[in-house]
Amino acid sequence: MGSGVQGWLVVVDLQHVFGDPDTPWTTPRFEEIRPRIRRLVEAFGDRVVWTRFVAPAQPIGAWQEYFEEYDFALQPADAHCYRLVEDPGGQPVIDAPTFGKWGPHLMEVVGEGPITVTGVATDCCVLSTVLPAADAGVGVLVVTDACAGSSDDDHDRALHLMHRYSPLVRLATTDEVLGR
Repeated sequence: MGSGVQGWLVVVDLQHVFGDPDTPWTTPRFEEIRPRIRRLVEAFGDRVVWTRFVAPAQPIGAWQEYFEEYDFALQPADAHCYRLVEDPGGQPVIDAPTFGKWGPHLMEVVGEGPITVTGVATDCCVLSTVLPAADAGVGVLVVTDACAGSSDDDHDRALHLMHRYSPLVRLATTDEVLGR
């Protein structure tokens, strides 16, 4: 593990569907954050967990209306759009049909943390993962320049909101996390 890194790195939803400019879910700075995420993955070594958003087999409740609007996304978990853009190797991958990935499966991997969070979209899946983890008492560090939002403004607003949860949620750049 690199100097200064603690706990687990959680890479949220670094999937083709969010990097493809032809989907309504594209995050414009997706490619820009990938090299930073790779640096962090290298520094955290075997303490990295990846998450993937996958469509439910049968949407229920409000998800029915959501997937009526985004019917392109009703694909099986092994569809190209849901594949990770980086190879996780032997690192754990947690799939969930929810925006937030904090739950029993992720908790089983990271324990009491702390966790360092990167990925997409800052204003959706990252935010929805970070806040419940912090609410559960897990220390969370969000890597501001290794997350991408639906837009720059949405990214900034989500970071501002998460910063309000300090000291449960802290913000730092990739270089700050890596002690450079």
